[in-house]
Amino acid sequence: MRVKALVSYDGTGYSGFQWQQNAPTIQAELERALQSLTGTFTRIVAAGRTDAGVHAEGQVIVFDTEWRHPLESLHRGLNALLPAQIAVLALTPAPATFHPRFDARRRWYRYTIYHAPVRDPWAARVSLHVHRPLDVSAMQQAAATLVGRFDFSAFGSPPQGNNAVREVFRAEWHSQPAEHGGQWLYFDIEANAFLRRMVRMIVGTLLRVGYGVLPPGAMHDILTARERRLAGPAVAPQGLSLRAVAYDSL
Repeated sequence: MRVKALVSYDGTGYSGFQWQQNAPTIQAELERALQSLTGTFTRIVAAGRTDAGVHAEGQVIVFDTEWRHPLESLHRGLNALLPAQIAVLALTPAPATFHPRFDARRRWYRYTIYHAPVRDPWAARVSLHVHRPLDVSAMQQAAATLVGRFDFSAFGSPPQGNNAVREVFRAEWHSQPAEHGGQWLYFDIEANAFLRRMVRMIVGTLLRVGYGVLPPGAMHDILTARERRLAGPAVAPQGLSLRAVAYDSL
């Protein structure tokens, strides 16, 4: 039986999603819990391989199992065995041909910035603290130039091969007030797929626009130049979260 799971995790302290021989990863924790429950090693496949320190609220994984009890029991058992930083939100049967990465149509990432004069330790695990003034309107204007189908070589590298063309469906900032006179800034970006470090490089470049170092139009120039040295630098990973993965069905 093929099973699809929706997984949420705090990536702090983990070396990314993908299994590594000498480092703690989200995949290793999930596979360890599955083996404890089923008695058989089970390889899982994910929609995306988030980097070290990156979080997820809507990661999608799939695995094959001979589990002969109700899925509700497997769901409860996994959450009982997983560390507090990882939770399986939902567990459902999936078609035998379903692949969480190849079948995905859209992926939604969010980068969170805590914009305030003084840092907030409670926000440090899930956001980047920025104290400098920001022109959010200019950042919004620059972000809009990313929507469309482009070669994003300036902002990252392909996980496999050399095809850096991606289609971005949405790239926008929004905000809400925070305590003590600050504000939360959220950068939401949806695309058919992403390059390695692509979102963090884009946010780092957009911050340069917000600081007034670059004009809004420079974003399009960097995109079309396809030169990494013109972009970034990449921002810290803790502000990034995989929010959702969309499919045609399921």
